[in-house]
Amino acid sequence: MQTSRGRRRAAGPPEAPRVVEVAAAERPRDPQRDARRRRGPFRQITDFAAASGIGQKAGIALAATGLVLTVTMPATSPVMATDAAGIAPQAASAVSPQPQISAEVGAQIDFSRSAVVTQADPDGKLKQLLSAQSAGSVTRAASAGTLAAPLASLVTASPFGYRVSPITGGTGDFHRGQDFVAQCGTSVLAAATGTVTFAGWHQFGGGNRVVIDHGNGLETTYNHLSSFNVKVGQTVSRGEVVALSGTTGASTGCHLHFEVQVNGEVVDPMGWL
Repeated sequence: MQTSRGRRRAAGPPEAPRVVEVAAAERPRDPQRDARRRRGPFRQITDFAAASGIGQKAGIALAATGLVLTVTMPATSPVMATDAAGIAPQAASAVSPQPQISAEVGAQIDFSRSAVVTQADPDGKLKQLLSAQSAGSVTRAASAGTLAAPLASLVTASPFGYRVSPITGGTGDFHRGQDFVAQCGTSVLAAATGTVTFAGWHQFGGGNRVVIDHGNGLETTYNHLSSFNVKVGQTVSRGEVVALSGTTGASTGCHLHFEVQVNGEVVDPMGWL
């Protein structure tokens, strides 16, 4: 029979209640379960990272984000296959322990280092440049700085090239060298190591003149000198005093007329200084 709410009425006396059976034996548990519960979450993560080989990757990621990792994770080693006997072969290379460095309390540590000085060899550079090719094929970029200054201080008085003649006043005068300001009696220096091929009077306006051959078609000349102290055939070194400046020959005042000749043709001296 059913009630008005649709429930079925009991047709007889109620049955006896079911007795709940109690399990006498405990269920088997994982022996490692209690050990894992005692370990904190962070320790479980580090153990998993060490076992799975991602400890180093996690450390790199934390370092990249700027976090400081205060717990040291154990380093992992590559997994190596075992042989039939179950013995794992030794690694090809073992990590050697780092030496311990100690110092006494209050010890002074000097972090200074000795100065490193590089000595340039301009004569060697010039010799190497000229031995590889003739002076006529040397580019301006390669020749720049290979010759030393013929005076202790260089101040240009008249540049190389066409100019108004200071003697005749005519235009179109080709200036074969570079004029540098120098009081009479100023020391004139050899621009590079070489052999003196001329020391005397230049009949075409150079006055007292010295010519030095540096090899492979490169020569330097020093003009309008008041005096010179070298002779033909003498070997001179770079920076050696070879003469004193003056105003001899076709000159309007004390100065040094310096020329650079390549295979007998004059070129702009500033391309070599």
